[in-house]
Amino acid sequence: MADWSATGADPDRAMAKALASFEAESRKLEELGKHWEEASTTVRAKDHSLEVTVDGRGELVDLVFNGAKYRKLAPAQLARMIIETLQAARTQAMAKMSDLMGASGIPGLDMNGLVSGKLKPEEMLNALVGPMLDTLEGFGVESPLPRPADRDRKEQGGG
Repeated sequence: MADWSATGADPDRAMAKALASFEAESRKLEELGKHWEEASTTVRAKDHSLEVTVDGRGELVDLVFNGAKYRKLAPAQLARMIIETLQAARTQAMAKMSDLMGASGIPGLDMNGLVSGKLKPEEMLNALVGPMLDTLEGFGVESPLPRPADRDRKEQGGG
């Protein structure tokens, strides 16, 4: 994990270290974008009666029925099989994305939350630039950007 305050009293060194961490995370996000555009995952049902293919984001792009076995299944059983196979494909796609992203070098940035869509954009921005802004403020440099927490306090009538 990056510790931007560990650079002593040198704000230039602190900024350089923060920017290097930011650039590393940016490269990971570029790779994630490529993965979303190019990757796919295909999973077969346990009985091989159907195949589900999802794209790099885990979204369904193809559903193929193999043979006629699926026609003999009760509607509820067929539906359950489709759902289970789709869930397995999405789980594999998410695992691929998590492996690609690895652990974040930025404190507070949950890459798995980003990949799964559970991380709010404001949380991501704050995790990316928040520690850098904290370090700069520690050196007496006023933050050039409004902080989400500051904005929230102003919206609620605080100072």
